[in-house]
Amino acid sequence: MRAPTTAPLLPHTGWTRVRTVVNWVNLSTVLGLLLAWIGGAEVRRRGRGTYVATGYRWRIPAASAFTVGSVIVSRHGEDRFTRRPALLLHEDRHCTQYAWCLGPVMLPLYFAGVGVSYAVAGDHWSYNPFERLAVLVDGDYRVNPPRWRD
Repeated sequence: MRAPTTAPLLPHTGWTRVRTVVNWVNLSTVLGLLLAWIGGAEVRRRGRGTYVATGYRWRIPAASAFTVGSVIVSRHGEDRFTRRPALLLHEDRHCTQYAWCLGPVMLPLYFAGVGVSYAVAGDHWSYNPFERLAVLVDGDYRVNPPRWRD
């Protein structure tokens, strides 16, 4: 298993600028900001074209942090990301996935990955390609073995 990433956040690049525009055009960032607003979160610009929304009040989804478009939403305060920069990088990778998946189209694809992972390992992350590509260990996930393994 790979060690968690501890490097500081990378600077804004040409790709992150494209990603930002794509996520605005495909409306996933708009959806993320709307969810953050409805959930009572405080939104701040973070850099790399992303926003961090902290103090999210809803219990759905169950994750303590999740991403929609270029908006990283958390129930916790911003200090959680300061203490755990790898988690911020994990969520930043999900921002890129939204751009590649044409925004809201990612949601059914992600939930299909959740279904596969539940069928294989009984959790939403171990065999979900989106979580794997975002680097599981950076998101504080550990891989569970397949259910049928001895």
